[in-house]
Parts: sequence; C-alpha cells; structure tokens
Amino acid sequence: MGDMPKKGQDDKDPIEENDGEIDSSVEEALSRAADTVCKECMQIQRKENVLIVTDPHTTTIGQALYEAAARISDRVLLVMMPSTHRHGDEPPAPVADLMRKQDVVLAPTRYSLTHTRARMQACREGTRIATMPGITMKMFTEGGMTTDFNAMQSAIAQLGKSLKRQRKVEVQTENGTSVKFEIGGRWELGDNGICNRPGQVTNLPAGKILAMPKEGTMDGKIVIDGAWDAAVVDEPLTFKIEAGMVTKVTGEGSDDVKAMFVEASRKLKPNQQANVWTVAEFGFGMNPRARLVGNVLEDEKVQGTCYFAFGDNTSLGGNASCGIHVTGVIKNPTVQIGDVELLDDGDIKI
Repeated sequence: MGDMPKKGQDDKDPIEENDGEIDSSVEEALSRAADTVCKECMQIQRKENVLIVTDPHTTTIGQALYEAAARISDRVLLVMMPSTHRHGDEPPAPVADLMRKQDVVLAPTRYSLTHTRARMQACREGTRIATMPGITMKMFTEGGMTTDFNAMQSAIAQLGKSLKRQRKVEVQTENGTSVKFEIGGRWELGDNGICNRPGQVTNLPAGKILAMPKEGTMDGKIVIDGAWDAAVVDEPLTFKIEAGMVTKVTGEGSDDVKAMFVEASRKLKPNQQANVWTVAEFGFGMNPRARLVGNVLEDEKVQGTCYFAFGDNTSLGGNASCGIHVTGVIKNPTVQIGDVELLDDGDIKI
C-alpha cells in the first residue's frame, strides 16, 4: 500500500510460496502440520463432516489439510473460492451456506473469515472453525505451528484465572504508547489451538489472550512498532485515541491507513461510518514459538508482544459493525491489568 512499511524478508506472498514443485522434506513437514491441525487442534472424528475452504493463494496447504482430514473421515469437501479483497469480506453465499452445514471448517485463505457473518452464523449452528488468514508454507511448517498446543492451552488457562476479575488495563512502551481502558465482557481464553467443541472458533497458529475494550473507555496514544496488517513496521504508526475511537493517525504510511478506513466507511450508512475507527480488540501473545514475520496471523501470537485491532468488534459482543478489522502489534510493552503486572518491557512477569 504505497508508503506502507514493507514486508519482512521471510514473509513472501502466499501464492509465491505455494507455487511449483515441493521437495520431499517440505512435503513431509506439510503433512505433519496438517495432521497436527486435524488430530491435535481440531480433533476431527470419524464420520464428521469437514469442509476445507481455500482460494488461489493457498491451494497447496488446502490440499494437505484435505488429505489429512480424509485419513480420518470419509466426509471431507475441498472448496476453492475467489480470493476476497481484505480481512472481514464475506465469502460467496454458496460457501457460507456450506460452512453452516459442517461439523468442522478449516479456512486457509488469503484474507480472514474470522470476523464475517458467515463464520459467526456457522458457529451459531454448531460448526467448529479454524481460520488461517494469510497462511504461507513457511508459517504452516515452522514457527507458531510447531508449538506444543496442549501445553499452551494449559498456560493460557492458568493465566486466565489471574485475569478473571481484572477489568482495567494500562499499556505503555518506550516508543510512546500510553493508553488506559476497561475491558467489556470477559477475557477470551479460547485461542489456544485446541478447537474441539461445537461452535468454537480459533486462528491457527494460535496463542493469545484477548478482550474487547469497553466502548468509550479508552484514551491515550497507541504506537504500532511491530507489525501493521500484513507488514513488519519499519517506522512507527501513531494512533491518538479519545473515548475509544481513533481521532488522528500519524507516521510513515498514515495516509494509506486513513485511506483504507475511509474506503471501508463509504460502504456504510452515514450514521455507521465512524464505526471503522473503533478500537475493537486488545490482546497479547502466548505462543513461545511464534515469530514477528509481517503476517497478523502469527504476529499477534508472539510471546512478549501485545496488539490492538481497529474496526469491527461485533464478534466480541460490540456494536461497531463495519466490515473491516485491522491489527497492529506493539513490541516490548509494559502491560498492567488490574493488580496483575503482566509484561515489563516485553518480559513476562507471571
């Protein structure tokens, strides 16, 4: 996007990584990762209906998942849809209809289906879903996908006990972040990679704890210095926050950021256009194997970082429906949650 920060060296476009011949060692790693998703993460059972949703950028990973699922169940479908244009765009209606008729949906796609009506409706009808937006071959076979998901599930559950009644959050960094807010609802502990209950949803690779900032409670400044959307950040982006809404964006690439959100707002009714500037989500990484690679799917899981997402918060129980949801990662934060000192300059304290 014009002057936006450039992708990291290791973050090749998914279509580049998934093209061409695959040597035997990569093929074995691909098969192992797909087996992990199907057996350990999703715990697919014999005779369950399974749908793999892919697009032209993720065909190799989709095929590997299909083969792994087909080794367990004989009720597996592989569907390729056209690539959407951004995170939160709805899939075609026939795909949405198929999603809600399954026991399990695996969605390795270029852009995220997590914050779509199709995903939410499918979950309401009992489908358990793993989305993998922007997944690349390298990400699928290395990094966060190689973690011990059962051990991470236990770590997240243990920390969740300490956070259960904590509502006030303060985040600071040496780069200038200084923001205070309350959370609305509860801390979400389900992003641990284990997705075995009807209606459950997870991202893979997984590993974060998150919550929705209570609307209207956040004030201060957020400085994104780790990653923004699909790129590692070279120069920080600064967001001024008043009453839970972005009021100003500065820094290299800020014009492109503003243009992206303005474009999304034009698709909304006039009284809903401001929703795109909502600070929609806060979370912090819990995956010890995840790396900052310039892909939100893995970046927001890196242990020792935290993140904020902007735009749609309806999947977390909020009122800002707007069809855009973009994440920025902060490196080395100091995070205080109620009386719990969580992170000190990126070091885990509990």
